[in-house]
Amino acid sequence: MPQSRLDDLLKMNRAWSQGMTRKDPDFFKRLVDQQTPEYLWIGCADSRVPANVVLGLDPGEVFVHRNVANVVVHTDLNCLSVIQYAVEVLKVKHVIVGGHYGCGGVAAALADSKLGLIENWLRHIKDVRDQHRELLDAQPDDKARTNRLCELNVLHQAVNVCGTTFVREAWGRGQEVTVHGVIYDLSEGLLHPLGLEVSGPDAVDEAYTRALKALATS
Repeated sequence: MPQSRLDDLLKMNRAWSQGMTRKDPDFFKRLVDQQTPEYLWIGCADSRVPANVVLGLDPGEVFVHRNVANVVVHTDLNCLSVIQYAVEVLKVKHVIVGGHYGCGGVAAALADSKLGLIENWLRHIKDVRDQHRELLDAQPDDKARTNRLCELNVLHQAVNVCGTTFVREAWGRGQEVTVHGVIYDLSEGLLHPLGLEVSGPDAVDEAYTRALKALATS
């Protein structure tokens, strides 16, 4: 019987486990005993953007939610449940919306590609596209327009995080939670802040306006 790809993955898993244990004999004991991440990462499902690797953190140090094109909408009970658990139970101090340049979902939304079911999901990004037509049309080519829409999408989704009841209630009771918007450049492996960093309800509009102005002049 031919060896399955799962067998290969299991071998790699054993090698990883053994390597981690040699490096730090107590690593898995600590991992079992507690989960106390300071960060919630809301990112794209793209296989090239694994949160732990990109952030340089070990398992247990970042709570993660991923979907196509890092969208945060108030009808997505999956995403909202993750945010609620992260904020109310884990008490994360930072919620990071992380997009990436060259995102396929964003490119499809920009081009109005006909892709079936996923078009309904991408409608949220098309709304961002339609709101910023002038800024997108000012870009020199399709690649630049896609990357600019990737940035705009991050800003909008970060604002949506700020609008969730869980984050607003946390701020209302004085809990320390900061929402960030960042973009990842696959070509260099670096994260870039987009100038949106919000630690309270009164700062949302100003932070979004400032970040949007910075994009428009870049």
